[in-house]
Amino acid sequence: MEKSIFYHAGCPVCVSAEQDIISLIGEPNVEVVHLGEDRSRISEAEKAGIKSVPALVTPNGNVLHINFGASIADVKG
Repeated sequence: MEKSIFYHAGCPVCVSAEQDIISLIGEPNVEVVHLGEDRSRISEAEKAGIKSVPALVTPNGNVLHINFGASIADVKG
């Protein structure tokens, strides 16, 4: 099984969602990308369809926006 990718920006909403996602699907099944720390992956997130973070991209490419922490525009600065 391919991993899901969880994108976030490090805010409290994102960190809480990260913990829940890991608990639900298991750490081996999810790659966590902190866009505030790894800004080089912002364009990847946009291409995947991320409009706001936190968000999860499933192995088949579906984007699940979880709660609302920050828009991708805010993350880009």
